[in-house]
Amino acid sequence: MDSPKTLQQAIVYFSDADRAFQYALNLRWPNGIVTCPRCGGDKHSFIKTRKIWYCNPCKKQFTLKVGTIFEDSPIGLDKWMTAFWMLTNCKNGVSSYEMARSIGVTQKTAWFMLQRIREVMKSDKGTKIGGSPKNQVEIDETYIGGRSKNMHSKRRIAYQNGDKKAVVMGMRTRNTREVRAMVVPNAKRETLQNKILEHVGWGAHIYTDQWVGYEGVDATNLFVHKTVNHMQEYVRGQVHTNGIENFWSLLKRTLKGTYVAVEPFHLDRYLAEQVFRFNNCGQKMNDAKRFEKAMSNVAGFRLTYAELTGTGSATSH
Repeated sequence: MDSPKTLQQAIVYFSDADRAFQYALNLRWPNGIVTCPRCGGDKHSFIKTRKIWYCNPCKKQFTLKVGTIFEDSPIGLDKWMTAFWMLTNCKNGVSSYEMARSIGVTQKTAWFMLQRIREVMKSDKGTKIGGSPKNQVEIDETYIGGRSKNMHSKRRIAYQNGDKKAVVMGMRTRNTREVRAMVVPNAKRETLQNKILEHVGWGAHIYTDQWVGYEGVDATNLFVHKTVNHMQEYVRGQVHTNGIENFWSLLKRTLKGTYVAVEPFHLDRYLAEQVFRFNNCGQKMNDAKRFEKAMSNVAGFRLTYAELTGTGSATSH
């Protein structure tokens, strides 16, 4: 069969265990050389009936899942791949309850699977964006959290006593439309400007609002900084932050509409999910390519349930 192009085709395609195994094998080792995830050796024997390899140098067995986000998961690759396809291609995300009904697992299992997939979607490339005078970068921050009037009385009291909303900082380049977003501890000047120095290349034109946290960002002459006063206007020629604010609207629509409530402890993964879909949209990136890009990054990630929950107890989404 040809590679799947739609969700319906993906479900049929990956229902065959051998086909799903070969597809994942090709994505993990595209050059055709299988290497041991423990020692890196390529001298091994393959046990076809059990789909495992025996590494001759380190004398240990390994499977396709070892060293990936799938490690220690009893869930079959058919369900994992369907979950990957749905999360990478559903515009407003997929809740754990919907995923559980779709692939036939418990809600707790679906929630754990989705969090592991989001871990794969994190894309900190270690490179900077906007590193030339021609590049324009919009920068803004937003606050994620429920409305005070909708909170339980205990949560409302904690909120009033200083337990504020989570702060998220975002950057968007106009030439490539790439978004970088991260959870930050606060919106103070030192925090915001350190993130700018970390992620934005020197010489870029930076556009922000007039929040005091951005004042003086061009003092070192590394950037050209222009601001827009939202009390008076939203656009002044090329000076605006409409692009990154559009991303905020998409993010908040997903968080409020699909996931309803997200704890700050897990917010970075939900943020990575939205950034992944936003950065991999357009005519050149269809559903199949988004799926393949996410699946090709499964190696090198590991997220245990204890690490995920901290306390060992599950949450709702």
